[in-house]
Amino acid sequence: MSLAPPVEPMLARAVPRLPGPAALPGGTVLEPKYDGFRLLVFAGADGEVFLQSRNGRDLTGAFPEIADAAAALGEDVVIDGEAVICTGGRLDFSALQQRMNRRPRTVALLAREQPAHLVAFDLLQHAGTELLTWSYAERRAALESLFQGHGLQAPWALTPSTTDRALAEECWRLTEWTAVGVEGLVIKGLEQTYQPGRRGWLKYRTRNTAEAVIGAVTGSVIRPETVLLGRYSTDGHFLLVARSTPLAPRLRAELGGGLLTPAGADHPWHDVHFTSHWGSREPLAFSPGAPQLVAEFHGDTAVDRGRWRHPVNLHRLRIDLTPDDVPPYGAKRPSVDPDRPAAE
Repeated sequence: MSLAPPVEPMLARAVPRLPGPAALPGGTVLEPKYDGFRLLVFAGADGEVFLQSRNGRDLTGAFPEIADAAAALGEDVVIDGEAVICTGGRLDFSALQQRMNRRPRTVALLAREQPAHLVAFDLLQHAGTELLTWSYAERRAALESLFQGHGLQAPWALTPSTTDRALAEECWRLTEWTAVGVEGLVIKGLEQTYQPGRRGWLKYRTRNTAEAVIGAVTGSVIRPETVLLGRYSTDGHFLLVARSTPLAPRLRAELGGGLLTPAGADHPWHDVHFTSHWGSREPLAFSPGAPQLVAEFHGDTAVDRGRWRHPVNLHRLRIDLTPDDVPPYGAKRPSVDPDRPAAE
């Protein structure tokens, strides 16, 4: 095989709005953006398989059902795609995380109970021919031919794509799509080559509008940098739902000007420890504030059991609302605001 792991996958750059057809070489094609694990599948004609994560990690043992399906191809291929698991009609990112660092016996049990699928969206090599210098349109045709020639079914899935912007907006940005784990759109150029490690594609995330209670800040209460947002569970516990991106100067001034007051020793997060970001073990230093002030924020669709996985944008303070007006922790997904600019 001329391509051998690790190979850096081509990446996408966030944009605040959907671009026009001339934004990328040859015109744009749009694909759904899934809430999953990026996975490069290396398969040899001899049945040898390697599953590589975005950062080069070996995930072969974490997804045996995908590895077995790749070995069964009996061809020399390198496929780029997204590993996903569906639970209750929705893509389940936490189920993917449960596959990490587990014993083979445990992984085999999880694979039977919640099988993973590989949503393929690019073909980097086939039958000894490296395709990196081929255009997207040529690689897509080769990928479709591979699927058709083998009659590929689960755990394989071919991502839909379209050059029709109106169709993409109608199909993949509506509430029902975001509710099942489609985070937005990836925009690619029809004449683009595959450029490992380069952010040559574009991505537009659908954003949600929601409310939560400000429970703490990083920095100090009079000089806040970011906020930690919480919601009350039905049994009265105050639980973290999101952390914001750095606050805009206007919001820093409003919060630091006396709207947010320091919390006493009875604050529900007084002895609670948070980490600096999702999946990290690095402790986060924060200053609790009295959980009385409601804020409206914009976040993407990656929500696991009531908690936003990525930092959210604090949009405005809602002094007209009280904590009792905020949905409880784990409530159904908020409304989608597809025209709201994305931010990361």
